[in-house]
Amino acid sequence: MTDLAAYSSLFLAALLAATLIPAQSETLLGGLLLLGQQPAVALVAVASFGNILGSVLNWLIGRGVERFRDRKWFPASDAQLDSAQGYYQRFGYWSLLLAWVPVIGDPLTLVAGIMREPLWRFLILVSIGKAGRYLVLAAGLGA
Repeated sequence: MTDLAAYSSLFLAALLAATLIPAQSETLLGGLLLLGQQPAVALVAVASFGNILGSVLNWLIGRGVERFRDRKWFPASDAQLDSAQGYYQRFGYWSLLLAWVPVIGDPLTLVAGIMREPLWRFLILVSIGKAGRYLVLAAGLGA
């Protein structure tokens, strides 16, 4: 696999994995690390950047989603949105360190946008969690 193909595929997989679209990037990152054709630091950086950017897309969607709350096609009920916002208020912005966790992480970044979490704090906490996850994966594979 060429460097461009490897980095592009990894970036796209990581970006999609961070959105509400079901995808996974860890397997691709692990495979690329095991192949050893690209520097581990570069692979972890590309995966982290893509995954963080996907979370920012969720945050942006969250910033504008409230205006569609009362539409029939809207995928979440008022009770679901209220519940998610209640959890976010209860656990606060520190919960964004868990944005990497499957199932809860992606909706968490969306709710952070709804709750008007400042982008600077969002980026710091989400970056720590997401880059940390990839670093642990790389270290576990001996890269």
